[in-house]
Amino acid sequence: MEQTSYTLLITGIIFLLIILASAVRILREYQRAVIFRLGRLINVKGPGLILLIPVVDRMVRVSLRTVVLDVPPQDIITKDNVSIKVNAVVYFRVIQPEKAIVEVENYLFATSQLSQTTLRSILGQSELDELLSHRDKINHELAKIIDSQTEPWGIKVSMVEVKHIDLPQEMQRAMAKQAEAERERRAKVIHAEGEFQASQKLSDAAKIISQNPSALQLRFLQTLTEVASEKSSTIVFPVPLDVISAFLPTDKK
Repeated sequence: MEQTSYTLLITGIIFLLIILASAVRILREYQRAVIFRLGRLINVKGPGLILLIPVVDRMVRVSLRTVVLDVPPQDIITKDNVSIKVNAVVYFRVIQPEKAIVEVENYLFATSQLSQTTLRSILGQSELDELLSHRDKINHELAKIIDSQTEPWGIKVSMVEVKHIDLPQEMQRAMAKQAEAERERRAKVIHAEGEFQASQKLSDAAKIISQNPSALQLRFLQTLTEVASEKSSTIVFPVPLDVISAFLPTDKK
């Protein structure tokens, strides 16, 4: 009799421990528990220690940490009919756990699919040059649209970044030729500006020399000095006609 009572006591203690273990839950700081009682949403609890009614209550854990969602490469045709592949990354977090569980079946999968369709839609309305030069504007527009559509699910999209734009080989070669032509155009413009400035300086120098003819002779001598410094066996010395005119014969009548 005593052995039977002892066995029943041990069984009762074990059963009580099982019930207590199923009733006690511990949630971390970034976790929340969405509680359903007999299928009806009653409350959101956490973090810390929470108690559940066994069999009656059901708990769904939801993380409030920021989720980094990688959007796989999408085939997109831009507004100017260029076929490209674009991938992106979406940063979002759950701010209302009850909506994330009740309003949508799987909020991670739903946000991923919504991000892919929105990426194709928005980038398909833009030209290639706009995608390459105004990426910040496009990122802001993507984040705004995705955030407005996920708001009923209790999700806040903080940022969307277009990571990589994969261009066809033909388009890459065409852009390389365009960049090369642009560099050549700038080089020609710079060279022309240099010639124009040099001609202005020469014109100013000619005006100064014309006011004092002896300055021209000094310039000749300086040129001879520069030529003589080099290894040359021939020196051409220009002599003004007014210098040698005294040595030329004159007709006397």
